[in-house]
Amino acid sequence: MKGYRFLTGTAVLAAGILASSLTAGAQAADYPTKPIELTVPYAAGGGTDLVARAYADAAKKHLPQSMGVVNKTGGAGAVGLTEIMAARADGYKIGMGTVEITMLPHMGIARFSVDDFTPIARLNAEPSAITVNADSPFKTYEDFIANAKANPGKVRIGNSGTGAIWHLAAAALQEKSGVTFNHIPYDGANPAVTALLGNHIEAVSVSPAEVVNHVAAGKLRILAVMADERSPAFPEVPTVKEKGVDLSVYTWRGIVVPKKTPQAVVDTLRKASKATVEEASFKETLSKMNLTLAYADAPEFGQVMQKDNAFFKDLMTKLGMAK
Repeated sequence: MKGYRFLTGTAVLAAGILASSLTAGAQAADYPTKPIELTVPYAAGGGTDLVARAYADAAKKHLPQSMGVVNKTGGAGAVGLTEIMAARADGYKIGMGTVEITMLPHMGIARFSVDDFTPIARLNAEPSAITVNADSPFKTYEDFIANAKANPGKVRIGNSGTGAIWHLAAAALQEKSGVTFNHIPYDGANPAVTALLGNHIEAVSVSPAEVVNHVAAGKLRILAVMADERSPAFPEVPTVKEKGVDLSVYTWRGIVVPKKTPQAVVDTLRKASKATVEEASFKETLSKMNLTLAYADAPEFGQVMQKDNAFFKDLMTKLGMAK
């Protein structure tokens, strides 16, 4: 009798699990049936926030439910990214993932890893660029590197903060080129560019998008970009790869969800994202911000994430920043 009761209890438990699984599957197939929250790990008004809001607005035509943007700041993105990682994996809280997903874990300031996120679509990507003042004696990338080699630690290159993407870009260029820069951290890219305009430093390693207006005004000059290909906005500017340095460093933004999100939900978001980036309103918003549309579907986006994760882990280890 006891054995019979045990089997009956087991059968009931199994039936409950099956029913729950079937219900979850049905819900995923019907997704979305309520509004979606898009979490942004940075403050309102910044580039990541503006890309997110443009995406949410353009996605209205391709999802039957609205999408609201919520900013969760702190820890250089760690707070918001952690919340995205820990969210219920049902597709109703998705996130704007950034390159920091592949950086923060190696610095010991985040409890997630790149494998805790499922990629949906990369939306935007910007390379690092070496930019100098228009009246700088460095007329070419070769001039800049030659001077750095001749004067170790003397060339001051501004970045957006120690351990941030543009600091690591300059550090990677230093390591690949066999030179030593004097890295000057600022509280963001804009203060670094301001310092360059005032001739307080010799160069910055921020993206072309962050200096484009000053370049157009004839105040700054871009010497090279750390990209796979030349920038469409600056076709005359060479890549460092053309100069013999095998290096490309990008900051990127894209849609991610928690790793256990049902495939049906992932597929719905992928399809909607592909259509969203084709919306004129989305393209126009990025263009106004001088940002580059760099759509990549989930498989390709996942490869980028894994590649950057390995790259930054190796680089931070060499720099003594990994924990």
